[in-house]
Amino acid sequence: MFNQDHAQVIPVPPPPEVDWNFINRLRAIGIQFKPVPGVPDLMHHKYVVRDAGTPAASVLTGSTNWTNDSWTREENLIVTIASGEIAADYAANFEGLWQNPIVATSGRISSPWTALTDGTRVLPYFCPGRAMKLVHAMARSLASAEKRIRICSPVITSGPILGTLAEVCRQPGLDIAGVYDATQMDEVQHQWATPTGSAWKITAFQTIAAAVRFGAKRSTPYAKGSVHDFMHAKILVADDYVYAGSFNLSHSGEQNAENVIQMENAAVANSCADYIDRVAARYGGAPLKVV
Repeated sequence: MFNQDHAQVIPVPPPPEVDWNFINRLRAIGIQFKPVPGVPDLMHHKYVVRDAGTPAASVLTGSTNWTNDSWTREENLIVTIASGEIAADYAANFEGLWQNPIVATSGRISSPWTALTDGTRVLPYFCPGRAMKLVHAMARSLASAEKRIRICSPVITSGPILGTLAEVCRQPGLDIAGVYDATQMDEVQHQWATPTGSAWKITAFQTIAAAVRFGAKRSTPYAKGSVHDFMHAKILVADDYVYAGSFNLSHSGEQNAENVIQMENAAVANSCADYIDRVAARYGGAPLKVV
């Protein structure tokens, strides 16, 4: 499945255009496909389920669109989860959209925590059905963090996340850093400043930006046929919790078809935090610490 192209205005940046020549070649060899109308919200998932219902079941998910630019020009993160329970949840989400390709009614899957064989606890979220649960879980993790917060997202516009981050960013002893896409955040702030926008978010973001040394990638502005080199990874680390997937930390993402996997594992959190620090340092964030 993939997001179906349409001519309506899309929040920045618009999704990649479908390569119909490639899709038709897949159809010619018998592969089924289904475009999902992204009106008014996007079919924004990026995941693969392998061997659901077998001992080898696993899920590959993350921020990467399946485009050439995504693999070669953008920052992205992909995780693989070997779990029959998690694979079943993702397969159920896929099947629901396949049978009823309407974004607004998708994602209504409520899952419990699952323990992997190495002890990692994981919990999947699907949007828009569980969007409010997801953003409030993220906000709760931010509010309760005691050691560190790392944020990596093209934009940061979700109200609960922005508000909570503005409150905790001056908390003594809490190590906060991250990276976003400066070009896209500039466009978002312009939208906030309009009469129908959310002016309070400008103040919240300015508070955060003044207190935290974020990296800010100046990507190529979106244009038809232009290079896509966005800072595209979507990761939130709060102490030993990690949230990763297709979900921008954005208000529009709450209405899109999205997926996020929450993980509780100190080693995974350290690895993701290190990755975010490397990307942030590349774009003006805090210098990497020499250990």
